[in-house]
Amino acid sequence: MAYITIREYGEDSFIEKKSEFIGYAKRVENEEEAKAFVAEIKSKHKQARHNCWAYIMGIQRYSDDGEPQGTAGIPILEVMKKADITDCAVVVTRYFGGILLGTGGLTRAYTKGASIALKAGGVVEKVEGVNISLHLDYDMIGKVQYFCGQNNWHIEDTEYTDKVIVHILAEVTVADEIEKEAIEASNGKITVEKSEEGIYFKEDNRLYKIL
Repeated sequence: MAYITIREYGEDSFIEKKSEFIGYAKRVENEEEAKAFVAEIKSKHKQARHNCWAYIMGIQRYSDDGEPQGTAGIPILEVMKKADITDCAVVVTRYFGGILLGTGGLTRAYTKGASIALKAGGVVEKVEGVNISLHLDYDMIGKVQYFCGQNNWHIEDTEYTDKVIVHILAEVTVADEIEKEAIEASNGKITVEKSEEGIYFKEDNRLYKIL
């Protein structure tokens, strides 16, 4: 399992020809959460002319909320689809400034509103990960740091006691490769322990706990 979503709640805004556009993005687990998020933003901005939205989590839904058909909900949805984002809801609120934007202007504005909201939320990959602990003698630490660096495996923490314990939080798909590399590099002297697997965020070569 691996897919793209956002790390956290995101919010950003801009002004386009006196209209204020406010983009909101939230990670959601199901349609009920998505609908609740849309309702929350609508309640927050009851005086706004439009609260347009879209969400994806296996299913896809969107709404132009009174804007000309195809100028708001679909552009928001397309931003999410192009980024391969799922388990996410986006709402773009518009306070009308008195100047008409036209269909092209509206499409660009709602596209921008969705984009800045997702950027504020932080686009990340969601993956299955496992904590790998390497137990080794002090004279092996250089070799471990070397092969981790060569393979772009991030060392999360290192404990120094009577032995050295190197902690690597890695994707499940590379766990066996890390174990094999550690055993081969040490001629079997490194002891490898794997903790219970979990779901994590991935950015570059690092995994993070999901909050």
